[in-house]
Amino acid sequence: MKAKNINIAIIEPSPIVYEGLSTLLLKAGQHYQVFKVDDFEEIPQAFSDYGIDIVLINPSQVQNRARSFKNVRKFVPVHYIALVYSFFSSELLAFFDASISITDKAEEFVQTINRLAGASPEEDILQQEPLSERETEVLVQLVNGLSNKEIADKLNISIHTVISHRKNITQKTGIKSQPGLTIYALSNKIISIDNLSV
Repeated sequence: MKAKNINIAIIEPSPIVYEGLSTLLLKAGQHYQVFKVDDFEEIPQAFSDYGIDIVLINPSQVQNRARSFKNVRKFVPVHYIALVYSFFSSELLAFFDASISITDKAEEFVQTINRLAGASPEEDILQQEPLSERETEVLVQLVNGLSNKEIADKLNISIHTVISHRKNITQKTGIKSQPGLTIYALSNKIISIDNLSV
């Protein structure tokens, strides 16, 4: 089955930021098509020409033009994502469906795009990077309630390495909480219910 293209309009005055975003999206291995749009008032035409699904927009382009932006949103019901790399008020950011910080990891950026574009969970699972053997060992210890220091001692690695593995586990699974990681470990047969420490 052929995957649907996700058409993304980018409204960003900085050519460097625009090129960086375009490159990141095109290298993501997804079915993205990227279009440069100079002003949000051009969105209706871009929607008509290209079938835009998502608009990535620097909120500075909306400041002092909220009424016009609301009108465009009303007539072009796609997802609008704020591209944030300076301070913007929460009132301004409330106009958007989501926001992405310029400092976010590429994977978080792509996940936000896919979530809003309605990419199926099966596609996300297929693209999910598996845990390494050491990350799996750390996950088992986490699920059993061990602290970073206890995991480091048990696996004979540094606390810094444990923290690094924990970050990788969160990044690869998208799960931060211990209960969520426990469910992940059980559902992926990394642990069995009998092996859980209570």
